[in-house]
Amino acid sequence: MFTGLVAETGQVVAFAQGPESWRLEVSADQVLAGLTAGDSVAVNGCCLTAVRPAPGRLGFDVLEETRRLTNFSQLGPGSPVNLEPSLRFDGKVGGHFVTGHIDGLGRIQVLETRGQDIYLKILAPAGSGRYLIRKGSIAVDGISLTVAEVDGDSFAVWIIPHTLAVTNLRERKVGQAVNLEFDLLAKVVEKLLPSRSG
Repeated sequence: MFTGLVAETGQVVAFAQGPESWRLEVSADQVLAGLTAGDSVAVNGCCLTAVRPAPGRLGFDVLEETRRLTNFSQLGPGSPVNLEPSLRFDGKVGGHFVTGHIDGLGRIQVLETRGQDIYLKILAPAGSGRYLIRKGSIAVDGISLTVAEVDGDSFAVWIIPHTLAVTNLRERKVGQAVNLEFDLLAKVVEKLLPSRSG
């Protein structure tokens, strides 16, 4: 479980297919504190298990399905990735509850400065607009954001300077894919409503 508050932006050192899985190596600093093999780390919002932590570096085994269903297929050496260690229940909770299970890929439609703020509009997968609620939460590449506008399957958020500075959004471009995780409560409500109406 995560909060969507990115701890740091790491860089992909290597990402290649191994004999049993894809091997992802990422440079890191802050998320390494207290981390041991087997701990969960959100990489661009995707929950992965750290298997080879070393000074300044994290290693992960990545399933082909994970690579196919996320924007990991676009990662290469030097790619910036958002990193967040798993939630500690003896600490502060900010953002919103994020599971690290990606629901689908969104496509950036608009990313521009408007006045002193940054406006980001994303087209979500077809039919996913039912999970989008104005003033609700969404995780974009693992970043907890508040939905400002909803238009069918598209939604917009406003980005504060701090978020831009500490995440990979500062290097994103129109047309690029981002990992999306819709609000857990919206998905639970959708699942429960048909059974209650029957």
